[in-house]
Amino acid sequence: MLVYANSGLFVKRLAIIIGIISIFVGAKGQDPQFTQFYANPLYLAPSFAGATQQDRISAAYRNQWPEIGNVFVTYSFAYDHYFENFNSGVGVLLMRDVAGSGDMGLLNAGLQYSYDIKVTKVFHLRPGIHFNYTQMGINYAKLIWNDQLTSGGSGGSTIEQSPSDPFKPDVDFSASLLGYSDRAWFGFSIDHLLRPSYGFYNNEVPWDIKYSVFGGYQVVKRGHLLNPIDETLSTAFHFRHQGQFTQLDLGLYWYKAPLMLGFWYRGIPFLKGKDPNYAKDPRGDAIAFLVGYKMDQLRVGYSYDFTISNLVSSTGGAHEISITYEFKTTRKKKAARMIPCPEF
Repeated sequence: MLVYANSGLFVKRLAIIIGIISIFVGAKGQDPQFTQFYANPLYLAPSFAGATQQDRISAAYRNQWPEIGNVFVTYSFAYDHYFENFNSGVGVLLMRDVAGSGDMGLLNAGLQYSYDIKVTKVFHLRPGIHFNYTQMGINYAKLIWNDQLTSGGSGGSTIEQSPSDPFKPDVDFSASLLGYSDRAWFGFSIDHLLRPSYGFYNNEVPWDIKYSVFGGYQVVKRGHLLNPIDETLSTAFHFRHQGQFTQLDLGLYWYKAPLMLGFWYRGIPFLKGKDPNYAKDPRGDAIAFLVGYKMDQLRVGYSYDFTISNLVSSTGGAHEISITYEFKTTRKKKAARMIPCPEF
């Protein structure tokens, strides 16, 4: 059994970590999530590759449950570009998700392609695909096992045997479709269509397919489509289903240049007490607060998830930071229709 030790808080954190690990062992593989998913558009769906119709780089950092001590830390980096002559976008997405003191984590490196289809003067469709290299790994030198525990903490050697290969490489594929107009957008994405495997000691387990549905509407919009927008008020949602687990985010964004404020609720109230898997979902119920600042081509966002489930007193919520930079481009040959979704 893998445990975590940290000085005076050892007993409390040991109990919490054992509970968390038992959740994830039963849950099989679950994808990391970002509260600022529109600040990580290529992770949300490959249809967003090239969506700004100019060069864009973005990066994000998420520390979930910091009070326990580096239980879940996620990093992402993305670059995308739009080819106007081909109505096409391409993107590169890198992501690293690390769990626990043993650096058990997932590394993803993928290439994306999207194509913009003008259906009518006011409505576009944007299919996208994502080819991904994925690698699960663990640093066994950093693990602490039960036979290493002493009354003073931990120490000594272990009789546990490390697997011959601590890395599990595989390939994966995702697809998505996005529809949008001047004020509304709606899309879905299907991830892990090739069902890559994870696990160690010859314990191969296929990754669960993840189904995502997202969308929103700009209730208030001041400014012209082709000119800088001074103020918007948008509602949005993000639904995910993967394996036994289902989750929904509902949110509201208010933007008045250069400031963005957001509020999100994560949870599905009608599943409480009805679906036993919902009670075990480590993502739980939470409310999230977002503040962002936009200055020319640069955007910086910070969000905090406040847990409102039974883990509220132990986890410390989640902190998330996003940075996006869009490069200025020469004047387009034709007017570009931009996706109206929020930028954080």
